[in-house]
Amino acid sequence: MATLSQARTLGGVGSILAILAIVPLAGPILAIIGFVLVLIAVKYISDAVGDPSIFKNYLIAVIISIISVVVAAALGFAGLLGGFRLMGGPNLMGMFLSMIWVFVVVWILSIISAIFIRRSFNSIASAVGVKMFSTAALLYLIGAILMIAFGIGGIISFIALILQIIAFFQLPAEGAAA
Repeated sequence: MATLSQARTLGGVGSILAILAIVPLAGPILAIIGFVLVLIAVKYISDAVGDPSIFKNYLIAVIISIISVVVAAALGFAGLLGGFRLMGGPNLMGMFLSMIWVFVVVWILSIISAIFIRRSFNSIASAVGVKMFSTAALLYLIGAILMIAFGIGGIISFIALILQIIAFFQLPAEGAAA
């Protein structure tokens, strides 16, 4: 039986690991482990409060994020190959336009993902009374929208992740799945 106490631990630790994505070499692995722990924590919260939409919305956000990474990698690689025209030499304008296209697609997918995170976190905030989830969700959405402004969106998303850590550790200890 999933409890809010377990969700607090998994979500808090997972969020801390996610923030360690900036660590060279081990960062991406730590981030993936962290994201999985947060996903499990959200599932536990969803079960504990009896609201399946909490997990459903977060899972949709995760799936969209994974699609975003795959699309960025595929389109970025295709753009580089097309830009070099294999044997004909580099086409810098083609590479530049390809990178803009990749950025726009990833930006749109990030906004959609942030909308689903916001739905999930707002439901968590309402169900357990931890309003920090709503604040983190709003900052995730603002960060995704401002990703177009490069550093600003990233800084806001980083702040949202810090608030997410705080929110998970504010979850009440009592409460079990129904």
